[in-house]
Amino acid sequence: WVLGVTAAFSFPQVFNEIYPVWTYSYLALLFPVFLATDYLRYKPVVLLQGLSLIVTWFMLLYAQGLRAVQFLEFFYGMGTATDIAYYSYIYSVVDVNLYQKVTSYCRSATLVGYTVGSVSGQVLVSVAGWSLFSLNVISLTSISIAFGTAWFLPMPQKSLFFHHVSSQQLSCEMKVMDCKNGSAVQDHPDVQSAPGWEDETKVPLNGEGHSAEKQEQKVDIVKVLKDLWRDFLQCYSSRTMLCWSVWWALSTCGYFQVINYAQGLWEMVLPSHSTDIYNGAVEAASTLLGAVAVVVVGHIKTSWAMWGEVALALFSFLIAAAVYVMDTVHNIWVCYGSYVVFRIIYMMLITIATFQIATNLSVERYALVFGVNTFIALALQTVLTLIVVDASGLGLDIFTQFMIYASYFAVISLVFLVSGICSIVRAYRRQEQMQSRS
Repeated sequence: WVLGVTAAFSFPQVFNEIYPVWTYSYLALLFPVFLATDYLRYKPVVLLQGLSLIVTWFMLLYAQGLRAVQFLEFFYGMGTATDIAYYSYIYSVVDVNLYQKVTSYCRSATLVGYTVGSVSGQVLVSVAGWSLFSLNVISLTSISIAFGTAWFLPMPQKSLFFHHVSSQQLSCEMKVMDCKNGSAVQDHPDVQSAPGWEDETKVPLNGEGHSAEKQEQKVDIVKVLKDLWRDFLQCYSSRTMLCWSVWWALSTCGYFQVINYAQGLWEMVLPSHSTDIYNGAVEAASTLLGAVAVVVVGHIKTSWAMWGEVALALFSFLIAAAVYVMDTVHNIWVCYGSYVVFRIIYMMLITIATFQIATNLSVERYALVFGVNTFIALALQTVLTLIVVDASGLGLDIFTQFMIYASYFAVISLVFLVSGICSIVRAYRRQEQMQSRS
């Protein structure tokens, strides 16, 4: 993607006028998409995501001119904003006891797809000598197949806020449907006692009963928004939850900026037209090693409540160091290595943060908290993009941008170091007070 765009436009146009459109689009669409996903019950938004990505890759193949490529970035922003439908859909069609397993399946599928795509692209370019146009044709074909497959997904009967139906009620409704379709005996005691069951002779032929039922089931949007606000306040009233969420939002903002512009930095360090490049291999290696780190960190036993903030501070400092080295040492292999270290540490920390947040939440609030954290991250990223990247702001060159990103992570490290030390001091003081009282 990066190489294809930079071949047609100057670096200032790519970094300062094209890339920022994705950030703005993602932010503007995230909250409406979040509500639409729940209201439309996931599947339509999953289809919208597939359609948006098809348009994105079609335009990537044939669009010409600055405005066209900016529209491309808008559709890509729509595609990434609708990710929430993909990750939420599975929870609406499986039992709550299977949530952990299906989460693992979704994340594994994403990592495997990312790795296979990166390795295949690298092999086809380096060994088979394929063009970037051919790679994008393969991507468009894959997305089209995924879009076609999505049409066959079952339509969920419930959602988190707008169509909340208990599993018991849903089971009863399914029994009634089976009965009315003739697959169940009408005098079955379970069916007759199910809410909503009626004898066929008592069902109004003009459908008035159904319209009345629909009227009763109309969603009160104001009530839904009030429930959202109440859940938001309850979730973030915990200091632990607030701490991990703040780190999530701050670090994800910086992570998006680095991965979005990393390949542009590599292109400036070593232009692709002058030598062979291994961007795909580096992306694959960082993904695989990050996955290994995630597995390892799942077996680490420590008191995250006490040492979590200090750990975040130390690892954030390592991230800042990796970004600084990537920016200042103009050697492509050093850049590659620093990028791999950067992604491994981030993936490890975001896994810990996700686990710590999840342990303080009920399952029903996962989407709300993770959605809010992502929204805040995008809002911060928009501000950072407007000031640092956008041509209407400072419009800084890529090397200066990465120096700012390194400083950004260093500030995060300092903030959490101070907060962590204060938390540890308070914890020890409480222990001493308890011991003295006893």
